[in-house]
Amino acid sequence: MVKKTLLALVAGILGWQVALANEEITPALVSSMDQVILGVKPDSVSHSPINGLYELAIGPSIVYVSRDGRYLFRGDVVDLRTQANLTEVKRKQARINAINGLDENGMIVFAPEKPSYTITVFTDITCPYCQKLHRDMNKLHSLGIKVRYLAFPRAGIPSRAYDDMVSVWCADNPQKALTDAKANGGRQVVPKRCDNPVAAHYNMGQAVGIRGTPTIFLENGDRVPGYAPPQRLVQLLETGKAELARQ
Repeated sequence: MVKKTLLALVAGILGWQVALANEEITPALVSSMDQVILGVKPDSVSHSPINGLYELAIGPSIVYVSRDGRYLFRGDVVDLRTQANLTEVKRKQARINAINGLDENGMIVFAPEKPSYTITVFTDITCPYCQKLHRDMNKLHSLGIKVRYLAFPRAGIPSRAYDDMVSVWCADNPQKALTDAKANGGRQVVPKRCDNPVAAHYNMGQAVGIRGTPTIFLENGDRVPGYAPPQRLVQLLETGKAELARQ
């Protein structure tokens, strides 16, 4: 058996954040954790609510591995006494950690002078409801909402939408370029190239399960698929803040 000290050494080599105090762990489990998804290493390993299962956070995903390293479980753990979805709580935090791991300098940000809330939006310049949300920007700012845009060209990579969104992100004034592109439905984008995060944003969107745009993430990790009016977003953000305060 591998004792805690050896586990810490192995964890350091593999790059894990491990929360298994005073725990014995088998070599099989070490091997399984290092090969859960095609060699991708978990960001953290901790006890799950179920005895004999460990909880692994891999980017925005949560999976479970048996103590002997033989079985992998995907799905939600629900506390039947409280009806709380324990996996979704962890999944929301993992989503936020993954999104916040992206450099905000690579996002196109529209912020009021003194923001009270932040939303992170996966957007496509050709998406009608993305355009509608963008037209709400003055109202969003008046309510204290900061908007951080991530690129999600719905047509994928490669595509015309991808090329145009790269041009927007590479523009001398990305805020103006994004506003202009959404105003004209993504037509007449001035071509431009540079080192850019569009592909990284798109890949992150796929990892967190984006299926359409806009997809809005709140500060507590809740996902709002599609357009939501500004006042509704404030209500959801307030609910999310109250939830975070209870944790």
